[in-house]
Amino acid sequence: MQARQHWYKDSGLQRRMFIVMALLMALYLAFIAVLFYVGVPVLMIALIAGGMAFFQYFFSDKMVIATMGAKQVTPAQAPELHEMVDRLSQTMDLPKPKVYLMDTDLPNAFATGRNPRHAVVCVTTGIINQLEGRELFAVLAHEMAHVKNRDVFVLTLASFFATIAGFIVQWGFFLSMGSRNDDNRGGGNAWLLIYIASFVVSIVSTLVLIPALSRSRELLADRNGAEAVGAPGDLIAALTKISGNMNQIPTQDLRRVESANAFFIVPAIRGVNLGTLTSTHPSLEQRIEQLQAMMRRQEGIA
Repeated sequence: MQARQHWYKDSGLQRRMFIVMALLMALYLAFIAVLFYVGVPVLMIALIAGGMAFFQYFFSDKMVIATMGAKQVTPAQAPELHEMVDRLSQTMDLPKPKVYLMDTDLPNAFATGRNPRHAVVCVTTGIINQLEGRELFAVLAHEMAHVKNRDVFVLTLASFFATIAGFIVQWGFFLSMGSRNDDNRGGGNAWLLIYIASFVVSIVSTLVLIPALSRSRELLADRNGAEAVGAPGDLIAALTKISGNMNQIPTQDLRRVESANAFFIVPAIRGVNLGTLTSTHPSLEQRIEQLQAMMRRQEGIA
C-alpha cells in the first residue's frame, strides 16, 4: 500500500490548538510573574519544575501504560492487530508504534508517546471483541492520527503545566511564609495575591483551556483518521458502538481508568453530557456530523 501523498489538514482546528496552547503559556507566565512579584524564589521552583518536566517528557508514556495495566504484544501474539498497525504506518508515513493490549471489557483505545518514533498505540480486549475489523481499523487510524499530529505530547504538556501551577502554590506557601514572617501585613497581602492568581490558573486552565484543546485534537484526529482509511462511515459506526456500550461497563471498571479519559477515543464515563464546556471530548453528535460531512464530500453531494 502506497503512502498517501495528501494528508488531510484542517487549518482551523490546528489554529485553534495553537491559540489555546499559546493562551495556556501566557497564563502560566503571568502566574510566574505574580510569584516573582511577591518574592517567591522562582529560580528554585524552576529547577524543581525543570526536573519534573524532564521526567514527564521521557517517561510520561510509560506512566500512562503502567497506570492502565496494559501489556505489549508481539506480532505472534496479536497478528491481526499488528497487520492493521503495519498498514496504517505505511499509509500515514509513520514509524510503526509499539502495540499494547489492555485486558478489560471496556471498549476503548488510546495513543501516547513524546513523538512518532517513541509512540504507543493501545487497544482493549473489549474493543477488539465488540467492533468489526473495518471499525477497529478506523479506530486505530484515529489513534495514529494523534501520533501524526503530535498532539498527544501537546496535551500532556498542557496538563503538566497545570499540575506545576498547583505545585508552585504549595511550595510558595512555605517559602513565602519564611521570607515574610517579619511583615505579617505584607505577607498577608502577598498570599492574597498568590491565591487569587492560583485560583484563576486552576479554573481557566483545567476547566476551560485544556478541555478546549482536547476537543480540538479529537475532532482533528477523527478527520485525519477517516481520511487515512478513506471510510468515514467506519469511524461513525465505531464511535456509535463504543459510546452505546459504555453504559454496560461496571462502574468500578470506569473509575479505574478515569484518569486517562482525555487520551481515550471515547471517555470512559456515562450519564454525562459530553457537550459541556468542561468535557475533554466533543459530543458524539458533533463528531458524527463532521464525519457525515466528509462522506457527502466524497460522494460529491456537498
